Amino acid sequence: MKHPLTLVLIVLIGGLGIGAAAAQSLQTDAAASIFTRDGSKLKLGSANVLVFDAGNGQPIYAKGADAVTPIASVTKLMTAMVVLDGGQSLDEPIGVSIADLDLLKGSHSRLRLGTELSRRDMLRIALMASENRAASSLARHYPGGTEAFLQAMNQKAQSLGMTHTRFADPTGLSSENVSTANDLARMVQAAAGYPLIREFTTTPSHYVELQPTGQMLGFNNTNSLVKSGAWDIQVSKTGFIREAGKCLVMLANIASRPVIIVLLDSLGRLTRIGDANRVKYWLETGETLPAAAVKPAKAKRTKASRA
Repeated sequence: MKHPLTLVLIVLIGGLGIGAAAAQSLQTDAAASIFTRDGSKLKLGSANVLVFDAGNGQPIYAKGADAVTPIASVTKLMTAMVVLDGGQSLDEPIGVSIADLDLLKGSHSRLRLGTELSRRDMLRIALMASENRAASSLARHYPGGTEAFLQAMNQKAQSLGMTHTRFADPTGLSSENVSTANDLARMVQAAAGYPLIREFTTTPSHYVELQPTGQMLGFNNTNSLVKSGAWDIQVSKTGFIREAGKCLVMLANIASRPVIIVLLDSLGRLTRIGDANRVKYWLETGETLPAAAVKPAKAKRTKASRA
């Protein structure tokens, strides 16, 4: 006859086994449910779209996901990975010079010539605020300079299997920076492996102390969704130039799954945000998001190059 304590342990162990099996079953059911969504109910304004389950590596929804298109400042996720792979001191001050001016698009920057920040702060505002001069300075201070940096970007892309991707500059201002939604899903998943990229791309706002003046300057995230309590975003990056349209890539937890969303060439100021909300609602409910729940997007494209 078994000792009473032994019987209790058997019951507890058995119960834990059943609980673990039930939890696994729930996870499997959640994954299966999002793959049975009716794609016809997802009405999106972005030209190129991929919704991808990062947990099992399977696409959930795709539209023009293999089309090669300019990606604007989504580029800066690759810029950040190359900076961090380089292993240079994040505390080292680096400066903005005339070589960092945007002579291609004439985009605005709040970093004046001669301004110095730590490599860490340059990386932070390049990612969260899409600061072009910060991204340019990071590349210029890489061993071998900007040319070596671009070579490292393209080599990194190839190593990730991004076979339809090419980088011509570290900021995304060049329309020759091209990729596909499928390739960008690979890049987002790789970027999620860097804790600083996850932190910096989801920081709502941040102040930096400019040197040598000591001036404090505040920056905001270009993706308004990182401030929303309705979202659990792990990685985020926006982008915009005229040739690329409005772009947004994210890794977020939705419907109990890690989901990568790639939205490229969205016409209108709010379309990419509206599309992201439509994808989230569709994954969670299987239904079309009511029009009243989405703010109307303006159809006019501006000449600004800020992401």
